[in-house]
Order: sequence, then C-alpha cells, then structure tokens
Amino acid sequence: MLIMAELNTLESLLEMGFDKNRAEKAVANTGNQGIEQAMDWLMEHENDPDIDEPYVPPAENVLGGTTDSQSSIEQPTIEGTENLSEEFLDPEDIEALKRPMTEEERREQVKRLEELMRVKQAERRERERAEEVEKEKQRRKQGQELQQIRQKLQDDDMKKLADQRRREKMEDKLARQRVKEKIARDREERAQKFGGGASSSTAASTQPTPPSPSSPTSQGPPPTKKEYDESRIQVRLLDGSTITAVFKAQEPLAAVRVYVQMNGNTPEGQDFTLLSPYPRHIYTEMDMEKPLKELGLVPSAVLVVTKK
Repeated sequence: MLIMAELNTLESLLEMGFDKNRAEKAVANTGNQGIEQAMDWLMEHENDPDIDEPYVPPAENVLGGTTDSQSSIEQPTIEGTENLSEEFLDPEDIEALKRPMTEEERREQVKRLEELMRVKQAERRERERAEEVEKEKQRRKQGQELQQIRQKLQDDDMKKLADQRRREKMEDKLARQRVKEKIARDREERAQKFGGGASSSTAASTQPTPPSPSSPTSQGPPPTKKEYDESRIQVRLLDGSTITAVFKAQEPLAAVRVYVQMNGNTPEGQDFTLLSPYPRHIYTEMDMEKPLKELGLVPSAVLVVTKK
C-alpha cells in the first residue's frame, strides 16, 4: 500500500512537470507524507548542487519494486496499511488509493496540485521578499553605523589637527615674545653703554654759561634747544615697501638694523647696510655703534636698505 502511495505521489509530481530525479528525491526525503510536503521539499532544495543527479534509493527501499530482502519480510496487514495511510496521507489521497482514478479525476488532481504549487511559490516569493527587505534594512543600518564611525574618526582627526595648530601658534608667539624681550634688553644695554657718556657731555654742553660782566644788558638766559628722547625711523626695504618704528634717541643704529632683520622681508642670510638719501650717506660698521642722536637721526629720519 505504501508503495502504491509513493507511486501515486511520484506520478502526480511527474505530471506537474517535475524532473524524475527531483520527484523521486522529494518523495523519498519526505517519507511520502503527501504531495504538499514533497512540493515544499522541492522548492526548498531546488538550488542544491546535486538536485538533478539520479536518485539512488537505499537497498531496502526501491520505488516501484521489491528486493530479495523485502520478499523475506512479512508484509503488513491490511489494517496496518490503513493505519499508516490515515497517519501520513490526506483523506482524498486515501480514497484515491482505494480505487483507480479516472482520467478526469487525474486532471482535476493535477490542476489542484498545480494551484497549490502556485500558492506555495507565491508564499515563498513573499517570504523571500520580506527577507530581502530585512537584509536591506540591516545593510543600511550597518552603513549608517559605519558612516557615523568614520565621521567620528574624522572629527577626532580635525580636533587633533586644530589642537596641534593652536600649540604651534602659541609656541611661535612665545618665541616672538622672547625675541622681542631680547631686543628690548639689548636696547637697554646699549643705551646704558653708549648713553652715559653722551648724556654727561650733553649735560655739560647744555649748562648755561654765566653772563659775562661785559654784557650787563642781557635779558635772562638764552632759549635752550628742545631735547628729543625718541626718534621715528622709516625704513624703505629692498622691495620698495616701508616699515616704521620708534627708537630711543640714545639707541645705536645697530638696533635699527636688528629690527629690520626681524620684521622686514629681507631674505635670510642677505647682508645689507643702511643709508640716508638726503643728504646721501652710507653708514659703516663703526656708525652702527653710534647713537641715533649723534648720527643726526633724531627726532625723525628716513633710511634705505641697500645690499652690500
């Protein structure tokens, strides 16, 4: 009876257009639990690499035939067969097994099975579509998380770069401040070195001379010349641009040259000297140690940078 059920399911699958190898595998692997289970198995395993290979049944279970071992095994009784049929087969299949099917009934069964297969395929396509939608959601979620991680890394890199630039600016500012402080100390040292004797001589020269007894008609002391303690120096650089700074009158001309080196656009390592255009006078190394007041550059002057 079971063999007849297997053959009935197998014939139904073949009439529906399934390959014989696939149909035999479906019936064997589902234990002949019905046409629906066989079709479900076929749809689940249609992409298996060995789905189209010939089916090799076990020695004790050959579809449509018997073996020597089967002949020696006691055949099940009618009652046992009916119980197995009621357990594994649908009522319609059981009824069909009891009597031969007419051609019309066979066509109706094939039509019903084909409709069932279309429903199964539609359900499978819907299930696969839902799985694809879920996979796409997961992919987008992972992409968003990856983008967030990349953005965070980029923000961290930008923050580190900004911190580094701030540190570099601060270090550069401190270095410039140290240079300015050194220039200021050099100015004070030069002022103390060169300004002491000059100030004493200036004081001596500016002391009012007592009126001679031969001039009883003088009306008080003569007006004294205004003393300037600062000088405004404008320097024209090699490229034609100018810079202006204020120096102490007792500072040496070397302070002006140091200021040009620090604040001008003179190429590094370029040796230069200073000159006065009106009247034209080129200052020597000896002049560099002289105070601005002694060189006549007080209260203001224009100097020109020239290559040596």
